[in-house]
Amino acid sequence: MLQESSRVELKASLNDKLEKEIVAFLNNREGGILYIGIGDDGHPVEIPDMDATQLKIADRIKNNILPSTLGLFDIVTEYIEDAAVIKIIISSGLEKPYYIKNKGMSPNGCYMRLGTSTQSMSTALIDELYAKRIHTTLRNIPSPRQDLTFAQLKIYYQERGLELNDRFANSLELLTPDGIFNYIAYLLADENGVSIKVAKYAGTDKVHLKENEEYGYCSLIKATNYVLEKMKIENITKAEVTSTKRIEKNLVEPVPLREALINAIVHNDFSREIPPVFEIFSDRMEFTSYGGLIQGQSKDDFFSCSSMPRNRELMRVFKDVGLVEQLGSGMSRILNVYDKTIFEISEHFIKVIFPFSWMEKPDGDENGDENGNENGDDIKILLILEEEPNITAKRLSEKVGFSTRKISRIIRELKESKKITRIGSDRKGYWKVNQ
Repeated sequence: MLQESSRVELKASLNDKLEKEIVAFLNNREGGILYIGIGDDGHPVEIPDMDATQLKIADRIKNNILPSTLGLFDIVTEYIEDAAVIKIIISSGLEKPYYIKNKGMSPNGCYMRLGTSTQSMSTALIDELYAKRIHTTLRNIPSPRQDLTFAQLKIYYQERGLELNDRFANSLELLTPDGIFNYIAYLLADENGVSIKVAKYAGTDKVHLKENEEYGYCSLIKATNYVLEKMKIENITKAEVTSTKRIEKNLVEPVPLREALINAIVHNDFSREIPPVFEIFSDRMEFTSYGGLIQGQSKDDFFSCSSMPRNRELMRVFKDVGLVEQLGSGMSRILNVYDKTIFEISEHFIKVIFPFSWMEKPDGDENGDENGNENGDDIKILLILEEEPNITAKRLSEKVGFSTRKISRIIRELKESKKITRIGSDRKGYWKVNQ
């Protein structure tokens, strides 16, 4: 049964408090979810006309709230107890404070979420948030070129059954306040100077570069699809044959890979003209996007599966063309398979490291393989030790995705079989692979 919280609000029907609740979640650090069609008891209440109600909701959010909310909300149908209800997913906005248009930027128009209730903001807090408001969004940065065309973008919209009319530059927010093409338009144009790099290396480091491909100088949507296709090809399937069955598995789980790749592009800080980079090693894939955490966002916020899009205009277009399914869903899909340790977050960069899956046995069954080589695990470890003789057991564990317990067992077996020798002390020595 659903219950209200700091991130969840329940309403039995659409009423005049919609804008107030949406504003509060936009101003909330983690965004939130508003359900229409759920009573105070947590059970569904029938909505007479779902489609018409959803259209009314979208229209009111777009037209009755400032600054622009486009790209910051998503309206979907969800089934609870076999009944259809409306789920409105609201991202935390970067241009706080958000307010009800006809009430103005005042305590009567600005709201915030406190526990399970919605409260008016104080004048002091409104002034503080306004002073911190981020104005240097891509929407306000002029395009380096103004002779832009958008044939590719129009095709992607047409494929989704959508048409871009003569005013699409306004509706997609591709213009600066002065009415010229902005940097969002530049990224989505048929021709631009932005290129996404995909590098492939022979080993576990960057010493031997095998491939260095550039995908770009075209619409960012087209470039994203090229990179997705490239990584799909690289994400080959490995097979394990046992006495009873054949198990096939990709090097990286496909759904988290896709979500992390799109996140790296759509949340990249393009204002510094540094595009995301995708790298393939012999034991892992690394996706690096520029920008670090958004101002005011903590690591807990980042992993909470709430949405705080850096580039809401891009997010909106990516969602329109089907590259993004639902706001906030990407992180949850990644964390359903991998844990938080695959992320490295620094001041200016966010890196996702996917260790290749080498058909490791489930926890608790590690001792079932006495030789440690049924899955080729010992060969994998030998290859890494040969390339990085000084590597630690902890780093080995991170590289191949095995538990440190399993790493210790394989190392012990390799030593006992004379395949490796430890030279020097445990702390300062290194591994020698015996030929």
